[in-house]
Amino acid sequence: MRAIVGLPPLAAMFNSTGKAYAAPAPARDSQPAPPSRFVLWFNGNGIVERYWIPTETGRDYVMTPCLAPLDPFRNDIHIITGLDNPAARLPGPGNDHHRSMSALMTGTQFTGRGAGGPSIDQLIAGKTGGDSRFRSLQIGVSQESFGESVQRNMSWAGFDRALPPEMLPNKLFDRLFGARDLGWVNRKKSVLDAIRDDAAELRKALGKEDTNRLEEHLASVRDVERSIASLPPNYRRVDPPDFDGDMKDWPRIAKLQSELLVHALASGQTRVASYMLTKCQGLSRFPWLGYTAARHHDYTHRDGKAPGSDAPDGQRIMRDICRWHVEEFAWLLGRMKATPEGDGTLLDHTTLVFVHEHAEANDHKNNGLSVIVAGQPKKTHTGLHTRHTGTVADLYLAVADKAMGADLKTFPSAHRELPGIFV
Repeated sequence: MRAIVGLPPLAAMFNSTGKAYAAPAPARDSQPAPPSRFVLWFNGNGIVERYWIPTETGRDYVMTPCLAPLDPFRNDIHIITGLDNPAARLPGPGNDHHRSMSALMTGTQFTGRGAGGPSIDQLIAGKTGGDSRFRSLQIGVSQESFGESVQRNMSWAGFDRALPPEMLPNKLFDRLFGARDLGWVNRKKSVLDAIRDDAAELRKALGKEDTNRLEEHLASVRDVERSIASLPPNYRRVDPPDFDGDMKDWPRIAKLQSELLVHALASGQTRVASYMLTKCQGLSRFPWLGYTAARHHDYTHRDGKAPGSDAPDGQRIMRDICRWHVEEFAWLLGRMKATPEGDGTLLDHTTLVFVHEHAEANDHKNNGLSVIVAGQPKKTHTGLHTRHTGTVADLYLAVADKAMGADLKTFPSAHRELPGIFV
């Protein structure tokens, strides 16, 4: 079995300031700092604004019920509200979900089949991802949607050219670690067996700190292996998009996919990723929350299709669903913040942007969008809630140019870089 196990950031890779990759003296100090990464995180349907958007702006805002899981990361995030998604309101084919999703990811109109251009993650990857093993990664979790291409995909290479997310942890593991032998899935062997000799030689060259970090890294890989191998067989297939009665444990899958993403970013296999926790116009049920009588999209509408959806109880159900979305995002931030790199952590060198296809879900609002920007505190103004009048595309342009150095200059629906977000 051929295997590839990327190394975590080791102290030996950086100079004494912790800001540069190790290199032979005297060139060491001229080596580049750890690279910037970008993760675009998406949840389907929308939010309940009263439970999501803080009343206060500035640094002293109060965390709302939906945002409460992010309280430990208050100084690592910037809550942005009030953004517009104007291309979603242009006349054309499809329903509000189709049009919103195409506009949100690409700034272009829905074509009738897919998005009208490349998504922001792919434009950034085209400028920054060429020196990594994967120019970008597309990762997914919950599978249920109405089934059309624009509802199933968030990354687009170009006009109607979807880049589907990898939904299965065992297949994502295979991509990252080069495992093609199913023996590891059945616990007959570990992917680490294939690199045992190389790891032993590497240990001889490392100091105590790096040896400990290497052992932690390999143990983490093995933990992920075991967790994936323990998944029931129905977690190693993708069901039809509109499959009814699916009660899978999506939090379990989300944490595995996030763990694999952290490995990919920390070992330099990619600098850009998209993460689709739930689908556009998603149809998930939520057994871990106790909500199985209806599906996500039904709960967003106060039309009586879901029990309590036309009353305050329905709004509270949406509150709990949105809070779960944020819990998974917070879990990823925690794993990144716990990964040392250079003079900081992996989170210090990554910009994450958390978006929804709509603002208020029931109304299919495409103005007043709420977005979370996290990470890269040296480049990002964090610890804030601010309201803006620009577009989500203006934010993307600022991320691309200020946080990632991609020098895009233009993006559909963008008028200027959104001010006040980046240093």
